[in-house]
Amino acid sequence: MSESAENFTWLISNFVSEVSGVEHAVVVSSDGLLLAASRDFPDQYAEQLAAIASGLQSLADGTARMFGKGDTEQLILRMQHGHLFVMSISDGSSLAVLTSGDADMKIVAYKMTLLVESAGHALTPQLRNQLREVMAP
Repeated sequence: MSESAENFTWLISNFVSEVSGVEHAVVVSSDGLLLAASRDFPDQYAEQLAAIASGLQSLADGTARMFGKGDTEQLILRMQHGHLFVMSISDGSSLAVLTSGDADMKIVAYKMTLLVESAGHALTPQLRNQLREVMAP
C-alpha cells in the first residue's frame, strides 16, 4: 500500500476512534466501490455499506436535481439504534458513517464536515486507484 493510501485509511480509522458514538466509517467511490474502511470493520459489511451509501447518494442527487434544490450535502438515516450519515467528498465519492443511538448528531455531522473539507482534496484520481487496488479481493 502506498504511503498516501495508508495515510488516508488512517484518517478514516482515526475519525472513528476520536468522534464519540461513531462505530464505523467507509469511503465509497461514485460507482459504489469501497475505497477505504475504518479498522475493525469486517470487509463484507464495509462493502455492503459502500453499496448502500452509493445507492442512497445516487437517489438523493437525482431527487435534488429533479426538484432544482442544488447539490446534496448530507444524508442522515435515523434508525432505532443508530444513525447512518452519508456526505459527498469529491468527484461523486462519499463518506458514510455508522453511529450508535446515543451519538450527538450535530457533533458527528460537524466532524464529518471537517474531515471532508480537510482531506477531500487528497482523494485524487491516483489515490482512488491506489485505494481500489488495496481493497480489491
